[in-house]
This record gives sequence, C-alpha cells and structure tokens, in this order.
Amino acid sequence: MSNIYESAEATLGFISSPCLTKVELRVACRGIADRDALSKPDPCVVLKMQSHGQWFEVDRTEVIRSSSSPVFSKIFLVDYYFEEVQRLRFELHDISSGNNGLRDADFLGAMECTLGQVICLPLSLFASSPSSSSSIQVTAEELSGNDDYVELSFSARKLDDKDFFSKSDPFLEIFRINDDGTESLVHRTETVMNNLSPVWKSFKVSLNTLCSGDHDRELKCTVWDWDSNGKHDFIGEFQTTFKEMRAEQEGKQIQWECINPKYQIKKKNYRNSGTVILNHCKIIKMYSFLDYIMGGCQIQFTVAIDFTASNGDPRNSCSLHYIHPYQPNEYLKALVAVGEICQDYDSDKMFPAFGFGALIPPDFKVSHDFAVNFDEDNPECAGIQGVVEAYQNCLPKIQLYGPTNIAPIIQKVASSASEEMHTKEAMEYFILLILTDGVITDMADTREAIVHASHLPMSVIIVGVGNADFTDMQILDGDDGILRSPKGEPVLRDIVQFVPFKDFKHASPAALAKSVLAEVPNQVVDYYNAKGIKPKCMSDYESTRTFSP
Repeated sequence: MSNIYESAEATLGFISSPCLTKVELRVACRGIADRDALSKPDPCVVLKMQSHGQWFEVDRTEVIRSSSSPVFSKIFLVDYYFEEVQRLRFELHDISSGNNGLRDADFLGAMECTLGQVICLPLSLFASSPSSSSSIQVTAEELSGNDDYVELSFSARKLDDKDFFSKSDPFLEIFRINDDGTESLVHRTETVMNNLSPVWKSFKVSLNTLCSGDHDRELKCTVWDWDSNGKHDFIGEFQTTFKEMRAEQEGKQIQWECINPKYQIKKKNYRNSGTVILNHCKIIKMYSFLDYIMGGCQIQFTVAIDFTASNGDPRNSCSLHYIHPYQPNEYLKALVAVGEICQDYDSDKMFPAFGFGALIPPDFKVSHDFAVNFDEDNPECAGIQGVVEAYQNCLPKIQLYGPTNIAPIIQKVASSASEEMHTKEAMEYFILLILTDGVITDMADTREAIVHASHLPMSVIIVGVGNADFTDMQILDGDDGILRSPKGEPVLRDIVQFVPFKDFKHASPAALAKSVLAEVPNQVVDYYNAKGIKPKCMSDYESTRTFSP
C-alpha cells in the first residue's frame, strides 16, 4: 500500500505559479557538541530546496566562530505557495578556521521539513532527539506587504463657479506620483451637481494603490467642473501625502487650498479657488492568509469519494476504482495530490473520509455519507496514508450503486463549519474534497447546500474522475457567473472549485493541486475579513526541527 502512496507522492515537484507571499526564515541552533576539549564549533547552516527530486542550495548563513548555540543574523527569504509542497533541508556544517567553504567543513547533520510545517507547527510539537541534545530552530515570519486599506472622505467649500447659468458640478481626482514622475489615477469621486460646497461619498482604496505603501509619496489632487461634452473645466489642485492625511486620525482638521496656477499668476489678489477638506481617514487592517494560519487557524480537510456503479466493478482493471499494485488510480492520485498539501495545516493529521452512492454493510442500504472506515462515531483516518488504506480496505466490503448525490456530504461538513462559525474566532476552516466520476443527480439540492455553505468557513473542491462529460458541473463553479439556489438566492462568495482530472492526466499531481487549491487562501481571507474576525493570536510561531547528528 505504501508503494502506491509513495509513487503518487514522488511525482510532486515544483511548478511555476504566482507567489502568494514571501516568508522570512530565521535560524538558530542549540547544544552543538564541541569539536574537542579545547575548541568549540564554527557553525554555518545551509538552506536547500527540493525541485524535481533534487536538492539545490538556496542560501547559507554566516559562519559564527566558537559557538555551540549560535543565533544567525542571516535571514532566508523564500517565496510561499499554499498550493505546493515546498520541501526544505537545513544542513549544519562546522566550518574550518580560516575557511568559509563547505569542501573542508564537517557535516554535523540535517533536518528536512516542508515550508508549510515550519509556518504552522509550534515549538512544543518538536523535541530534540534522545540521542542528541543538538537542535536547529527555524522561525517563520511573513514579510509584511501593504495590503491594508484606507477609507477616505472629502468635501469642499467655496469652489470657483465655472458655469454661467448654474453652479459648478465638481468632482475630485487623486493621482499617485510614481518614482519616474508619471501619474497614476488612484480614485475619481462621483460628480456632485450644482454645488460649490460638495460633500463626496467616502471610498476605500488599498495603501498599495494609493501610495505604493510609501506614506511620504506625493499625491496630486485635482478638482474639476464636470461638463457633459467631456471637456471638464479645471478648478484647482493641491499636493499632499498620506502621512499628512493620517493626522486627521489624531483629531486635527486637515484641509488644503485648491489652487489654479494660471489664476495665481494672472490675478493680483488671488487667494485660492476654494478649499478641500478631509472629513475622514481610517486605516482598515487587511489580514493575510498567513496571519490566520500563524495565528492558529487549522485547515480541517475532509474527503468524499464516489462509490456509484458507473465507476465499474473494482475487480475489473477497467474500473476507476481498480487497485493496481504499483500504479495508483485517478482517485488516489487526486486524493494524495490535494491531501498532501492540506495535511501540513492540520496539527493532529486526522482526516474524516466519507463515501457516497454505495450499498454498505450490514443491511446493504444505499448511503450518501458513510464513513469509509465504517466507524460512524469516528470517521477520521490517521494522515493521508490512513485515508488511502481505509479507501482500499472498504472497496471489497461495499457494493457500488447510486445515484450520485453530493448534497448530503456538503451538508454534513457544513454542520461542523456552522459550529465553528458561532465561535466567532478564526480557529478552523473546512475544505471538502469531493471525488466523483460523473455529473451529480441532485443538482438542485447541491446548489442549495453550496449557497448555505458560502456563509460558513468552508470551501468545496470537486475533482471529476474519468472521461465523463462534466460540462453540467461547471455551473457549480462560480467563475462564469453567480451560482444561485433553486429559490434564486445567490452565493455569498465563490467557494467551489471544479476541475476534471482528465485535464491533468499527463501532468504531475502538483499541477492538479495547484489548480484546485490556488483559490483557497483568498477564500479563507475573504471569509474572515468579511466577518470582521481577526487572527486569534498574532504572535509568531517558532518551529524547532531536530537534525540527525
């Protein structure tokens, strides 16, 4: 059985995809044995990452002379991809005096893990080997970006009147001045008709968009009088920075004179063309996926497998459920590819596994949400390997039947997610992986279940196995439109990702995992940010892995 698991696992490799974020890794060691009674080690740690089965050096720390418990100042910066297994290897070397190279260095040991494990697992989960007091400690921290938003509200007073028969129709434009001197439009307000003292609606904009995260970056603000022919009349302009705007949060009144440079030159007594006032400035913190994961949020991974008769008799080599002694079937390939990613984000590594569409013992009635291990009180399996074994063990004990109903299993997981929602804390987010060989027969109930689940901390991944026509399944994936329940209620957010396995038949399982999991981080963030739920604990977790002496 392990051969099947390992053969699928071995094909997982690096693939190119947009970087979710960057992570800083800090390294320290404890208890490195002295070379001898007279000298301490000169340690250096080398970071390697695996690609296509080979280890490649990424970077290395400085050498700290005569230290058995070094804390390295070198910070490793790595790209983080949720949808990939990123394997790391930390090698500890004792560098000879007067030499910073590895050729003559003594190899002291190494520690291997995944980046997901470093991010998720706290210090208490790792202990030094009984045979050695030495350990390598790796601390992960997300490299903070500029993902926060700011809410701004402006008004104006006594603007110049540009119209003969009525008052001006003003609107405001805000531009960011780029490093090369060019201007980028950040926001354009609505037009307030026939009003020289307009109050514009408040708006939200990311700090990245507003000022590229640089609070001192110059912003140019221009006020115009709208004309229906598109030839708007210039009223005036002013320059500011976000740093200046932030002073409004301290209770200061922030306002600017709106200046028309031509009038300033031509008119002797010209003062301004009106005043623009900042009524409101509020920074809205936008937490990232890693903020929630490092804050203790666990990914609760559940698997549901299609055991309908259309899969074919598992004893027949043509069956989608046929267990080949050396080559995993498509169900196993999809399960391992997706499950191996998710398992790093679940501390107990216990995964519920369910089946649907089969006649099950002892009375052989059809069930659409039975535990694959036949323990209804505890459907959890130990690790992805445990799910694989439970799946293989149950095949001879059941009779494939039908129909293909998935609403019951969505409702079952949604019930657990609903309990989590009522805690109002970011502790558990649920991912349901459904593996099916055909178009479902309870489409109306499934749509209803998904619309309900869209209000919960939950995502649904559906992988179509085999060569069936899955066109009708695309309706569940909201990419091409908004999914609605039979009563017309729209999903609150897009939580379903559907892909046919045949599209990845000649690609590595990593490509499948990337496709179905790439949206999950945004789905997690969208749910918690929309609910106003902050990460439970914002302190960094320190992960300590033990190396082999």
